[in-house]
Amino acid sequence: MRAWLFPALLLWCLAAAGGAQGGERPRLVAFAQDTLANDYRLAQVRALVEAFNRQPGVNFVFSDAQGETARQVADVEDFVARGVDVLIVSPRDSRALAPVLAKAYRQGIPVVLLMRRVEGDAYTTWVGPDDGQIGAAAAAFIAAELQGRGTVLVLQGIPGASTSQMRTAAFVEALRRHPGLRLHSIRPANYLRADAVKAVEEALEEGRPFDAIYAQSDSMASGARLALRKHGIDPGRLVIVGIDYIREARQAIADGEQRASFTYPLSTEATARVVRDILAGRPVPRRVVVPSQLVTRQGSARQEPVF
Repeated sequence: MRAWLFPALLLWCLAAAGGAQGGERPRLVAFAQDTLANDYRLAQVRALVEAFNRQPGVNFVFSDAQGETARQVADVEDFVARGVDVLIVSPRDSRALAPVLAKAYRQGIPVVLLMRRVEGDAYTTWVGPDDGQIGAAAAAFIAAELQGRGTVLVLQGIPGASTSQMRTAAFVEALRRHPGLRLHSIRPANYLRADAVKAVEEALEEGRPFDAIYAQSDSMASGARLALRKHGIDPGRLVIVGIDYIREARQAIADGEQRASFTYPLSTEATARVVRDILAGRPVPRRVVVPSQLVTRQGSARQEPVF
């Protein structure tokens, strides 16, 4: 199997391989992750390793598709060939991953979708925050901050990922309720700082002003601030809203350089509970929604960051 594991994470992964109880075969749980180059996705893998380390009799393994859809498909195929007992996937592309996941599901392998969805219904359960609700709430917050008038630049995540699609569609739909607000553009930045820097620089070079930035991750919001400062613009002059609520976002909100963020829990504890129930033969819900909340400067001192 191609597992492209970071050395330290590999050690954690091996440590998480719980011994079988009473001579029973350890249950194999596999996670086909999109990328470990994204700090949020890396934190998610680390948290799953810790969660499964507390479940005896479970061997947990994971892979890093390095942000490549074809590689993630191959990772899933490798895990299926190994005869995994439960397959966890955070699909980079909702359409491209659907056939291989459907094949695994129809072979009797429980498929747990972590945050991102796939086209069709060939999966066991989905776990994560409500991206549509977050997108709509972000539009309402920006509208209030701009008093109903202004232009918004959208930094979109991975275009093929369901999280990006839902966060964008709900935001655009909610924005229509405010005639004084205009959409500057929707620019893919793939949840990465460097891509966000490039996207904001391109927008600035076009010469069309914008009053707010809706960044679909706080990593992209961080990249946006870097680009603004590079062009001599104080990030505090704009309404910048992110998603995830990582430590960088907490500090930026406290410093007045980011107006708000939405918590986006790693959802790993909920995922581990679902997997435990599946392995025990208990029924699981089709949809497990993990709560998210808006964090502004007023509440940032009390709200712990996701990581």
